[in-house]
Amino acid sequence: MYKLNENYHITAPCSPVTTGLMARQFKVDISPESFVINPVVLPHQGIVVILGMNWMVENDAVLHVGIREVQLKSKVTGKILKVHILEQKHIEATVNTTELQEIKKIPVVCEFLDVFSEELPGLPPDRDVEFKIDLVLGTAPVSRRPYRMALDELKELKTQLQEQLDKGFIRPNQGGKRLCVDYRSLNAVTVKNKYPLPHIDILFDQLAGAKVFSKIDLRSGYYQIKIREKDIPKTAFSTRYGLYEYLVMSFGLTNAPAFFMYMMNSVFMNELDKFVVVFIDDILVYSKNEEEHEEHLRTVLTRLREHQLYAKFNKCAFWLRKGVAVDPSKVEDVLSWKQPKIVTEIRSFLSLAGYYRRFIKDFSKTAKPMTSLTKKNTKYLWDPKCEEAFTSLKKSLTSTPVLAQPDVTKPFDVYCDASAMGLALRKHEANYATHDLELAAVVHDLKIWRHYLLGNTCHIYTDHKSLKYILTQPELNMRQQRWLELIKDYDLEIHYHPRKANVVADALSRRAHCNVIEI
Repeated sequence: MYKLNENYHITAPCSPVTTGLMARQFKVDISPESFVINPVVLPHQGIVVILGMNWMVENDAVLHVGIREVQLKSKVTGKILKVHILEQKHIEATVNTTELQEIKKIPVVCEFLDVFSEELPGLPPDRDVEFKIDLVLGTAPVSRRPYRMALDELKELKTQLQEQLDKGFIRPNQGGKRLCVDYRSLNAVTVKNKYPLPHIDILFDQLAGAKVFSKIDLRSGYYQIKIREKDIPKTAFSTRYGLYEYLVMSFGLTNAPAFFMYMMNSVFMNELDKFVVVFIDDILVYSKNEEEHEEHLRTVLTRLREHQLYAKFNKCAFWLRKGVAVDPSKVEDVLSWKQPKIVTEIRSFLSLAGYYRRFIKDFSKTAKPMTSLTKKNTKYLWDPKCEEAFTSLKKSLTSTPVLAQPDVTKPFDVYCDASAMGLALRKHEANYATHDLELAAVVHDLKIWRHYLLGNTCHIYTDHKSLKYILTQPELNMRQQRWLELIKDYDLEIHYHPRKANVVADALSRRAHCNVIEI
């Protein structure tokens, strides 16, 4: 095995990797003949070798799909060698040119080769902020014995320890796997950093009107922040190979995400929510057109250069034109989820699938048969409706739309219709008069979309004609008066929309109503 002069970037659907290793004179036996190849070495387990299209062309291989057979002509005897496919695995991978060559092709990005260094240059520079570990007063030093590890894990541990020693990230203490120390005992006695992490939906809302995007992912972001000198001994961890301590922020420390978020917000304070959103070590640059994006992207990369922060090129994407969509590689866990057997498994599935609910129309209604089983004192009975809901949610994730962001410069149109299920009414609320139920639907919409509607003009369309007079109606009951106080905060007009025209809202509410009757 030898090291190449340049790295190869291997692009595959779920796991892009970079390698600089090649095996010399690797022998592949296809009885009774042997073939010698020089394969690129990848960090994948379970697959010994991939014989790609180049090798098949070179050896005049003929693939017979119908009988699952590959035929090769022996270069020694001239005989036909037949190989039957016992197990079929589809692996789509492309070996690209080096990252350096790829970067040079991308506008603006090509000016910042130093930001996309293939390795962190070593210990981070001194910054205005350092990661602190403040302990609860009176806390004794935390100490834990090392876990017992398998041989493969010990080998990986030794490799990572040496790598981090070479980079200066750790040092001996005198007293794919990512090295993540079990800091639960330390975290339990650490004063918590309450710096807030932004809500993902709020970040998405900032993208209104944007047409061009670039995503930048920092390279081992935590390792780019130093730990305060006096707190370094607190990170000490014990291994079979000795006692070590971190000089940089480690994975597993309770305040690490909040502190990193604080630092990134400080770096991009002037650009935040103008053309940049940040979530921990992920940076999204968004613009209305290419001219703007060129300026915005250059500004962001300049900030990274100024603060000596480094990005990982093969995790970045530039000059994208798609909006907000589900990353197919991220929903694999949901799609492969087996039928839940207990309530806890249902909750786990709904929690994971719920992360993508904004991409799935009628998520709550579709999931209703499953959520019903999570209620207290409910007998667990997985019926055909539950199976249909389970299958439907997984299927929906494979055909999710690309979402457009709201344009706050234009009026909002809201179509609503009362639904006992959609509003999740209590028993006494379900007995409201029709007029109050329809008004409750309007109030519900205003509360749910308050962050969009407040301060903007909106038009409410309902199939209940009398609601259009609610703002001028002289006599109101106490409930209506209370709701009217909320409605007056909005710049809105209520319009009558006949049921035959209000087909979307009406269909959804009627469908829900029918489900209630069936149950």
